[in-house]
Amino acid sequence: MSANRYIRQTTLKGFGAAGQARLQSSSVLIVGAGGLGVPVLQYLNAMGVGTIGIVENDKIELSNLQRQPIYSEQDIGKPKIKVAIEKLQAQNPTTIFHCHAEFLSTQNALEILKPYDVIVDATDNFPTRYLINDACVILNKPFVYGALHAFEGQVSVFNYQLGPTYRCLFPQMPGKNEMPDCNVNGVLGIIPGIIGNFQALEVIKILTGIAEPLSGKLLLYDGLTQKIQQVSFKTNPENKLRTQLEERYEHISCDLSASVGVEEFEKMLHNPKQFQLVDVRSPEEFSDFHLEDSINIPLQELPNRTDEVDLNREVVLICQSGIRSEKALNYLNQQFECTIYQLEGGLQNYTHYGDNH
Repeated sequence: MSANRYIRQTTLKGFGAAGQARLQSSSVLIVGAGGLGVPVLQYLNAMGVGTIGIVENDKIELSNLQRQPIYSEQDIGKPKIKVAIEKLQAQNPTTIFHCHAEFLSTQNALEILKPYDVIVDATDNFPTRYLINDACVILNKPFVYGALHAFEGQVSVFNYQLGPTYRCLFPQMPGKNEMPDCNVNGVLGIIPGIIGNFQALEVIKILTGIAEPLSGKLLLYDGLTQKIQQVSFKTNPENKLRTQLEERYEHISCDLSASVGVEEFEKMLHNPKQFQLVDVRSPEEFSDFHLEDSINIPLQELPNRTDEVDLNREVVLICQSGIRSEKALNYLNQQFECTIYQLEGGLQNYTHYGDNH
């Protein structure tokens, strides 16, 4: 049965049984089981990669379903990693899966990445991307990069043999105000599937040697025009010399006193009348999940709805990751003199805290 499963690959000239054997003996880590991670997982699993690790600690939401088709409405509220592995095992029971139900951090990155041959960046934020890059440089591992924005996507391969790293292309992490946010700007559901499949192909090329990976080349895909371009870039030797991770990769707020940690926030929730909780996510996100007694004022609507903010009480702003709530905090502080805080790390940090306490 195993021979028949991969017969369309083993009979392929230039791939053959040797290519299949290389896949079977290989291990790949996918960081993120969302829009990009799902197609990468499904195809690497179907094609016979022997060992697959997944790093993911989010739960399935209704808004995920338009671009993460491995999940269904019956899965809403369940851990992504658990559901993904169950369905992938049904697709191919011969694959060995390793479950890393946690967020990647400076404390665990080197340990998690070390056993794998190739790392796939299927994340949606810059801090984790720079963390993955630096860990891969230290461990001397290639990683396959993918990124999304609206109708467009990017793909490249970093740290492959003597090729450039992510920092050779993007030396510095952009500032918070420069970061695109798919929760606000959106992404067409099929684009992650296209870019994720490009990433999966690069993984196959690295593992089997059937062609040159996109090392030193950035592929730019425009879904509306179906145009593909490639931009070449060179190695900065200094970026290959890294021996340790940064102390932290998250942006540090210029006003730490305006941030509320999850433990303090948990205590505040016992006295909800003492403060107003303002959720600045989109109406769709708020509808999928929100905290009791919170009101929804999307960030882009805030300038026209400041009258709904109760300036006579303390105000706590929340969003998914803390990026939008900090923007809202900065805006309100410019307009009013009042006591305003934002939840550090957003709802994803709060729910992660709740899962572990």
